[in-house]
Amino acid sequence: MTRFAKEESGLALTEYLILLGLLTGAVIIAVTLFGTNLAASWTAWANWVAGADLNP
Repeated sequence: MTRFAKEESGLALTEYLILLGLLTGAVIIAVTLFGTNLAASWTAWANWVAGADLNP
């Protein structure tokens, strides 16, 4: 039982899985926020073009 408690080979795998989960969550949040801001920018630009007088 004490040998099992001192075993550290699975510890690195657990740490990497936690890190992978945190990084995945951060990427999902970043893509979601960037996508929302990008959509708002395109909408504002489209409204500006639609309201602009482009006739020479």
